[in-house]
Amino acid sequence: MKKLIRKLITKFTLQTPSILKNVKNNFDLYDVSYEDKTSLNNKIDFKILEKLNIRQRTFGNLNEDKIFYVIKRTPGTGMFSNITFILNHLKICKKYNFIPIIDMENFSTIYNESIKFKNNFNAWNYYFDNLNEYSLSEVYNSKHVLITDNKFFHFFSYNIDKDNELIELLNTKIKINKYMSKCYLRALKKFKNKKILGIHFRGTSYKRSPGHPLPATKKQMYEMTNKLLKNYHIDKIFLVTEERNYLDFFKKKYGEKLIYLKSSYRSNKNDAFKIYPRNLHRYKLGREAIIEAMLLSSCKYFIYLCSNVSSAAIGYNIEKNQQRFEIDNGFNSKNIILSQFYWYIKKILPKKFGGI
Repeated sequence: MKKLIRKLITKFTLQTPSILKNVKNNFDLYDVSYEDKTSLNNKIDFKILEKLNIRQRTFGNLNEDKIFYVIKRTPGTGMFSNITFILNHLKICKKYNFIPIIDMENFSTIYNESIKFKNNFNAWNYYFDNLNEYSLSEVYNSKHVLITDNKFFHFFSYNIDKDNELIELLNTKIKINKYMSKCYLRALKKFKNKKILGIHFRGTSYKRSPGHPLPATKKQMYEMTNKLLKNYHIDKIFLVTEERNYLDFFKKKYGEKLIYLKSSYRSNKNDAFKIYPRNLHRYKLGREAIIEAMLLSSCKYFIYLCSNVSSAAIGYNIEKNQQRFEIDNGFNSKNIILSQFYWYIKKILPKKFGGI
């Protein structure tokens, strides 16, 4: 039974890609000294550090009057799960006046390339500007450095769009870089002077993810789409999905009315982070997720199911008068075995027997 459970977990859940399995940190944290609590003259509420499983570290004697707060999540998960994690830590930095630093160089993520890219090893800089003027080199020669745990704590906010402070931080602190801005604006040209219906149609692993919202079926999404097409003067449908079957389904049903990012990786398997099918694949996965979320946020109408991407799209709120339509199927079982079949059972059951 234990072997069966391990096989199921390996087959259906997000795994650390092989490219990262043998990666070690670029420095040994255990070679640095820990700070005495009294040295900061009560600048830190140490209860919060214990709650977050954080210890102070000293790397050098620079910036004795500053407290750096290194945010790391290695190897991390989906792009907007990582960003939600970062935003929760930015709330802490704001409250305690820590200087936030995002380190995806020494603490690699599933989006890191194995080579230097865009003159950088820090995957954060593939997509975003730094939060401040301090370099990693300066931070790791400084007196007072806090480094986060990888854990997504139960007291964190899980949905960006449900937390006004996270929304504010997303739009004021997390700034895409110039290249990403050009990519977004270039894709946005297809939206000009058109009423666009944005659709986020999750598939693949979301059907089996324990404790996650149950995704929509083709029937649900098709019926909702047709209803909106009938009731509103919609020019185009912008589809975001990681499942190839779903894209093919919408292409067959809506033809030239459908637009989508052709470059985005799609598969009928949960393999986006397990294989490397194209040049700069991991970087491109992150780029596509960010651009697609911003484009969804730019649509006049939006059909979605609760997910990190949809939550971010709502949080960006680029189209201020966006009309939103949520499909709520409840949540998958938290049991790792039952969760692998629960959505498929609910899909075929009649509604009066608990089906979707």
